[in-house]
Amino acid sequence: MSERRRTPRPTKRYPWQRPAGADATPRPAPGPRRGEPSAASADGAPPDIDERGVVDAAVYRGGRRVGTPDSLAATYRRLREETGAMAWIGLYRPSEAELLSLAEEFDLHKLAIEDALEAHQRPKLERYGETLFVVLRAARYLDAPEEVDFGELHVFVGPDFVITVRHGAAPDLSAVRARMESTPELLALGPEAVLYAILDAAVDGYAPVVAGVQNDIDEIETEVFRGDPEVSRRIYELSREMVEFQRATRPLVGMLHGLMAGFDKYGTDEELQRYLRDVADHVTHTSERVDGFRSALTDILAVNATLVTQQQNAEMRALAEAGFEQNEEVKKISAWAAILFAPTLVGTIYGMNFTHMPELTWVWGYPFAILLMAVVCVSLYIIFKRRDWL
Repeated sequence: MSERRRTPRPTKRYPWQRPAGADATPRPAPGPRRGEPSAASADGAPPDIDERGVVDAAVYRGGRRVGTPDSLAATYRRLREETGAMAWIGLYRPSEAELLSLAEEFDLHKLAIEDALEAHQRPKLERYGETLFVVLRAARYLDAPEEVDFGELHVFVGPDFVITVRHGAAPDLSAVRARMESTPELLALGPEAVLYAILDAAVDGYAPVVAGVQNDIDEIETEVFRGDPEVSRRIYELSREMVEFQRATRPLVGMLHGLMAGFDKYGTDEELQRYLRDVADHVTHTSERVDGFRSALTDILAVNATLVTQQQNAEMRALAEAGFEQNEEVKKISAWAAILFAPTLVGTIYGMNFTHMPELTWVWGYPFAILLMAVVCVSLYIIFKRRDWL
């Protein structure tokens, strides 16, 4: 990217700014920070900007830090004073005022500012004139809950500046800055080198996530064949995380190829081209691994469903066999109850001791009653035996 010098521009009003004299109640203006004056300074910086979102701001020349301004206004002023310098401003969840100040100073496109304010954007690469706007989805693996935490990073890359807007814990840009400052020959290549380092850090951050997910899948496979009843929920939750992971990595492949397609047009340094190709290879490998994870989880879920169905069938079969055995026992008990009921009925009738009953005075009455009981019992036994009740 060619170097350019800026002059203060007339104030622009973006669609989301309130016009002067609007009926809406204005937000209370925060006090100055780190000794910054409360009124607009001569360099055109807006007054009373709450700069709590500024993590680090530095000016570099020849790959070495030549200034660490204590405010955005001082950063703008130092960048104008240093010939051939580059500003690297890091922000974490900045306020609207901070982004509007940067947009005014570096002529950032209003659509890119809207995206940086709202966050929740898909990974993409847009070029607005001399400025590149890159959205990345970084990721980190949390061991304790076994979850993947996703963060969003917006990067503005211009001829002599890099602005990072972070909306999550990942990636660790302080480590990226330390790495670049320890290799001034790489940092001397300019803003595109910083963009490479940020891309490389985001992609390298995917490696622990891939390892953690692979370990989770191995554990899930063991739980599936062990019959753990909670494994289905774990498969579902990990599948959802892989969908998010896929949304974070897949667009990067096209983004990096688009960036590489502009090497000749924008005169990218050859060494930097090699670095960016290496990042593209890593992204492609990670994207393929994530696709493989989704396929594996789909297969595991199908296997788990099959095993659950087989287990349910086995349980139903066991219940049916238990019910059959119970039915057989009930039939035996019912048959013996019927056999024993016949003599009980005869004995009960002849035990009522009424005066006028047939056969009470008959000589053969008692033997006849005993014989009748025996005949009925034997008859019932034969009937139940033929029906396999006994």
